[in-house]
Amino acid sequence: MNTIADLLRAEDILLNLDVATKTQLIEEIGRHMQARHGMPQDWVILSLSRREEVGSTGLGEGVAIPHARIKDLDQIRIAYFRLAAPIPFAAPDGKPVSDILVLLVPKQAMEEHLSILADAARMFSDARFRERLHLCEDSLAVLQLFATWPHLS
Repeated sequence: MNTIADLLRAEDILLNLDVATKTQLIEEIGRHMQARHGMPQDWVILSLSRREEVGSTGLGEGVAIPHARIKDLDQIRIAYFRLAAPIPFAAPDGKPVSDILVLLVPKQAMEEHLSILADAARMFSDARFRERLHLCEDSLAVLQLFATWPHLS
């Protein structure tokens, strides 16, 4: 089974992204996925927007995990965005979010999708992990942190 650390790439880690709304964030995710992976921006935006209409993917504690199954996607894509300033996200605790883990999966990858979501929820519910993540100053430090969780030293 693939783990978040195995799937996350340095080029898919953006720190200090400047957006003011959830809509702007989803548009940035779409632009990024098209530029880096050739995914149709419109599909990404539509899929993530539809998922948010069903219910917010905000977890709480400043974290959101926007996710969607994408038609014709050939492999799972994960990205991490840290926002320059927190934005409202309708999280259960009412707190704005600044840590965004994006999960895009092929339509048929239902089991992997749920497994990765569960791993992400466990990871981001760890206060120590979130604290260490906020101290990371570049994408390689973020990758290292994801790779060493849950065995943080």
